[in-house]
Amino acid sequence: MCDLLVALGDVTEHGVTIFAKNSDRPPSERQVVEFVEPRVEDVTRTTYLSIPGATGPTVRCIISRPEWGWGAEHGVNIDGVAIGNATIYTTLDPRPFPDALTGMDLVRLGLERAHDAREAVDVITDAIERFGQGGSGHGPTTSRRPYWSSFLVADPGSAWVLETSGREWATEPVRSVRAVSNRTTIPHFDDRRHPRQPVETLVDPRLRSTDEFLAARPVTVDGVARHLSSHGMGADGWDVCMHVDGVEETTASMIAVLGDRGEPEIRMTQASPCRAPWSLVRW
Repeated sequence: MCDLLVALGDVTEHGVTIFAKNSDRPPSERQVVEFVEPRVEDVTRTTYLSIPGATGPTVRCIISRPEWGWGAEHGVNIDGVAIGNATIYTTLDPRPFPDALTGMDLVRLGLERAHDAREAVDVITDAIERFGQGGSGHGPTTSRRPYWSSFLVADPGSAWVLETSGREWATEPVRSVRAVSNRTTIPHFDDRRHPRQPVETLVDPRLRSTDEFLAARPVTVDGVARHLSSHGMGADGWDVCMHVDGVEETTASMIAVLGDRGEPEIRMTQASPCRAPWSLVRW
């Protein structure tokens, strides 16, 4: 589970894009923050697959990832591209599919191989078409849980929503603001949503809460931080700041300020944002 948001510069306090994500994972899972330096390689070894390397040097980025996997829950590269993903369920059952690229792998590939948001969308969709999605989104000590992903992708001037089901996908440009959670939201792709997914109780209250937050202008970094720490919109802990005992918890968060000048400004937590202070990342 995850919640993401983006606000473009026309609605933010200082005219810059603000991107944010709460990463909801098994409570006992540890995430690590690391810089990924540029490299040239013939083969890229992802969580389950080895695929051809990038055509040139990769892009420097900072990522937060579960320590057992290669891919990233969220991150930002030095060119100001921010990406995060969220699990979604469709009428296509992911369980029979062989291990391939996970949603987290696709986040990291987009960060390492793209210089703007549109290029990152192209990197992700090309990888989906060529190599497919598959494999558990949880570590080797837990039960196998494959999934499909939606993605929020942003740069200083634009943002995109990308939703997937197997090798099929749909995109939608962002107009000023957008919220993403654990369900399909692109109108012409929503007919693929699994009819038995309990979005009314587990997802929609979070999504509505983020939409309502984004409707208040201007959007500020401090306001985003407060929203990522918010509770009370869902039942039994299924909140934007999630605490579902023994099941899901917000274990890492990120706020990225993507301006036209200089390096992205990034704040991260490696625990629930209601409990942990934000750390400013130094490039």
